[in-house]
Amino acid sequence: MAKKILLVEDNENNMMLLRDILALRGYEIIEARDGKEGVAVAKESLPDLILMDIQLPEVDGFIATKMIKSDPQTKNIKIIGITSYAMKGDKEKILDAGFDGYIAKPIDTRLLPELVKKHLE
Repeated sequence: MAKKILLVEDNENNMMLLRDILALRGYEIIEARDGKEGVAVAKESLPDLILMDIQLPEVDGFIATKMIKSDPQTKNIKIIGITSYAMKGDKEKILDAGFDGYIAKPIDTRLLPELVKKHLE
């Protein structure tokens, strides 16, 4: 059975890139366009992994992750933060906020499948 990955991303180009790369690897892809929708879809579909953009409309990735991690039903879902923040200290800030991993934009299309696979093991 294919592993389910929830993509929470408001940029259509980034969503398409992520979807294409991961669908090609055989993953089942579910999508949400903002943090609020991401939290609802996570509860509804219980994905194996979430790729969460940090900068989202309505509810940002930090708040959405906190909501997912504080819900007993979804707290064990791994969440990888995706961000254009790549300054010193940002990785630590993201991991300290409850994310299980982190990937910087622009997304390294060769690194992404390896990172996803590692978090699904």
